Amino acid sequence: MPSSQYFIRNQEGAYFLTMTVVDWVDVFSRPAYRYIVVDSLRYCQQHKGLLLCGWCLMSNHLHLLAAAADGHKLSDILRDMKKHTSKQLVKAIQEGPESRRDWMLQRFAYAGKYQRM
Repeated sequence: MPSSQYFIRNQEGAYFLTMTVVDWVDVFSRPAYRYIVVDSLRYCQQHKGLLLCGWCLMSNHLHLLAAAADGHKLSDILRDMKKHTSKQLVKAIQEGPESRRDWMLQRFAYAGKYQRM
């Protein structure tokens, strides 16, 4: 279970959020992977109630200034977005011309198996 310091206690509040890639792997150095994140953010804005004040996608992490629209929970939006985005990224890495494929997938699998909270 995640530490209580990371819970979003006020679902109506605006937050500065940072989402990192496992082991700070430079996933977003490839345009195809950046597009997956941008498409996911756009979808959440249009269909899930995500309000973005600003965002910055770096090579291995994402910063958001975000809130949830009335009737939505920011924690639910983020949970769904992260789950969907991570699956899409893994699929793109598996199916695309990625020179670091084996190494990246190994890092992600290890984290999923041994670093759960």
